[in-house]
Amino acid sequence: MLFYHLERRTMEEVLPELLERTLAKDWRALVCCDSADRVEALDSLLWTYRDDSFLPHAGAGDGAARDQPILISTDMELANQPHVLFLVGGQMPVWDSPQLAGLSRIVVLFDGADSTMITAARAAWKAATAAGHAVTYWRQNATGKWQKQA
Repeated sequence: MLFYHLERRTMEEVLPELLERTLAKDWRALVCCDSADRVEALDSLLWTYRDDSFLPHAGAGDGAARDQPILISTDMELANQPHVLFLVGGQMPVWDSPQLAGLSRIVVLFDGADSTMITAARAAWKAATAAGHAVTYWRQNATGKWQKQA
């Protein structure tokens, strides 16, 4: 389980890069959002974030969810059989759910400028640890490179 503390770059800047790395491993991803508005915004972003790249994806309501390499949803149902679950906007699972056992990674992205998100991430860290998950905490240094903090 990976916690990414976003301070220098936004989730919208970081998530596409992480999704590219996920697909490069031939893995599928579920991006679980806190609202339908965020699902819509991420759907648009993934079509336009870079001129020379394409991330095959769909929103949960777009049909054929199980066939999507990247599925964006407010629902934590693992409809596309993902290897990686990305949690954005404060979404958190039930940490002791057997549903999480089949995942290769769970990635929590949280905004370091939002005190509510920091509090939620701390609570999630404690709950994930208590549920027996191995957790790591990543933060960007002054040059923007990710460094493992814990």
